Amino acid sequence: MAKMNDKEANHTVIAEILIPMSEHDTPQVKSADDPAFQLPATLGSLSLPLCIGGLVALLAGWGIANSIHARFGMSVYLTSFMYCISIALGCLFFVILQHLCRAGWSVVVRRIAETLMLMVIPLGILFLPILGTLFAGEGILYRWDDPNHALENHLPIIAWAEKTRWLNSSWFTIRAIIYFAIWSALALFYYRGSTGQDATGDKAITDRLQYWSGPAIMMFCGATSFAAFDWVMSLAPMWFSTMFGVYVFAGSILSAHCIISVSVYLLQKCGSIREEVTVEHYHDLGKYMFGFVFFWTYIAFSQYLLIWYGNIPEETEWFYHRQLDSWGTISIVLILFHWMLPFAGLMSRHVRRNPKLIFSWAIYLLLLHFVDIYWMIMPESAANGAEASPEGVKGVLASILSVTGMFAFMIGVTLSIAKRNRIIAFQDPRIRESIAFENI
Repeated sequence: MAKMNDKEANHTVIAEILIPMSEHDTPQVKSADDPAFQLPATLGSLSLPLCIGGLVALLAGWGIANSIHARFGMSVYLTSFMYCISIALGCLFFVILQHLCRAGWSVVVRRIAETLMLMVIPLGILFLPILGTLFAGEGILYRWDDPNHALENHLPIIAWAEKTRWLNSSWFTIRAIIYFAIWSALALFYYRGSTGQDATGDKAITDRLQYWSGPAIMMFCGATSFAAFDWVMSLAPMWFSTMFGVYVFAGSILSAHCIISVSVYLLQKCGSIREEVTVEHYHDLGKYMFGFVFFWTYIAFSQYLLIWYGNIPEETEWFYHRQLDSWGTISIVLILFHWMLPFAGLMSRHVRRNPKLIFSWAIYLLLLHFVDIYWMIMPESAANGAEASPEGVKGVLASILSVTGMFAFMIGVTLSIAKRNRIIAFQDPRIRESIAFENI
């Protein structure tokens, strides 16, 4: 009888572990019209000023850069564009990945990423000036677009003929349309599914979003890698790196976790989702920031090591230019301040569980992400094909105005969309799990 009682006791303990929390212990979700689920009016009112002010700053920066010379102006514009779209694409990947992994912890912060990922659509319109440079046929931005580039630089005719089979205006344009079609379709599919579930509470929507997450990840990765090859790597048309797409992706997903952290902090400061997002969620966002700082470093070092070890002239040229003069200084800055400092700063559990510190580190890494994009693109901006310099204070001012303007415009559009829906997926079947989430 004693053994039977022990057995029953063990079954009782196991049952208590496996049975979900009682209704009394289960976190309660607020009603749909609760102010905590709405975009605060103080942030919503910034939508129009940010859009207008952003466009003015973008045009001003672009104008100053163009006054230096046309390639520098378009390079500054491309730098701003790549910075903004990398954040939007990082958020798109974040959303798809949460569904792929059936993650519960992220439900309370996922709507922020879902709204930001929609920016791939207006950014598609802002890509038109970049496409426009191709039809001038003078290599204004991309040197391969200049019909005299191979002859003037004594490039091998056969090798150049193979390059231009891929790098030509028509095929480049078609590929860009395909990339934006894939990103836009994925962003709309996941956003409409999530917001539609708010209205219906249909759990089958979550199943459908999860079901398509595998193919969605594959389409996303293919489009993003080839876009990085086309839009950034082809600025140096004879250079190539099969890791470059992953390098751009690493910065994108890091910046996505940073912008989500910043957004959550500001929303809570204005009175929204204070009870839904806890220190446990900041802890996880901090862990991902820490992890992707290291992942970015790993990919950057791997790319450099393989090219340095191979010592093939057509591979080493890209890094050679970035070791000269002021670009060499920026390379050192990236090593020290994009890797070492945040790696040490985010390592502590205490830091990752402090919302103010996570907010500060997220802002810091978003700034360093711009430096990384700038370092990728601007050394190719010289008018004569030689190594370019940052063009002094005027050039740096133009770059800052341009990226600030485009980023402000993107945030303004994001806020205008956020006003129309709730800022949390309150009907998601894992919402209670997310609110109750605790780190182990």
